[in-house]
Amino acid sequence: MSRTPTTWFVTGTSRGLGLALVRHLLDRGDRVAATTRSTDRLLTALGGAGTDQLLPLEVDLTDGGSVRAAVGAATERFGGIDVVVNNAGYGYLGAVEETSDADVRRMLDVQVNGTWNVLRAVLPGMRTARSGHVITVSSILGLVSFPGWGLYCAAKYAVEGLTESLAGEVAEHGIRVTIVEPGYFDTSFLTADSLEVTTGAGDAYPGIRAMIEAHRAMPGTQLGDPAKAAAAIAAVHDRGQGPLRQQLGSDSSAMAGDKAAALAADVAAGRDLAHSTDRDR
Repeated sequence: MSRTPTTWFVTGTSRGLGLALVRHLLDRGDRVAATTRSTDRLLTALGGAGTDQLLPLEVDLTDGGSVRAAVGAATERFGGIDVVVNNAGYGYLGAVEETSDADVRRMLDVQVNGTWNVLRAVLPGMRTARSGHVITVSSILGLVSFPGWGLYCAAKYAVEGLTESLAGEVAEHGIRVTIVEPGYFDTSFLTADSLEVTTGAGDAYPGIRAMIEAHRAMPGTQLGDPAKAAAAIAAVHDRGQGPLRQQLGSDSSAMAGDKAAALAADVAAGRDLAHSTDRDR
């Protein structure tokens, strides 16, 4: 039996996991509204050929009006949106002390405000339809923190908190929510066109300097396969149910397990002191 095509609205699609997801969805016959800062770059990456199943959209996610217009265009073209994938973002490396005000504002504007703009634009239609699926592509660094990744982790932790709250709010409207936490995948994420590095580096954090150089040398050696990640994200939707958080990659899964164990140990170690602060009864 033929499968009814699903309509996806995917952000950040001209490279990385977003591009791999668009390819996978088109190959299986779905309809995709794909946002990017450059539709030319997206179409070139896809081989230069358009398709009736693809609506490329040049969108500034930090501009609510631009996002609303894109959602309106996708709804008009395809009749509605079944799945939204908040995927847009970029990497940033540098010590907390070295991170400028402008760096912080730009990261949070793209990752947090951009996600919020998309959600505000798509949720009314999903509520009316009493169906839909919101998939937030976070990172294992939305659950686990490492030195030098402070700004990126701050943004991903914020997005995870936003998405977890959203899940509780929209369940009664028939809308599903999933947080996807990839580990290291062989994409352009760590290349110069996707990874920003602090311009305020000094001599105080030699360990972070070494970590940055190690990450610059990493492209091509990452464990994860982006094509398999794309198929996994589609499977997250197709299965109809599943955990709120879904790790991608054995590295991500292992780090999440370690984080859960460490958190459980901290809660147990601090239980007596925590309880001691209750009012006397």
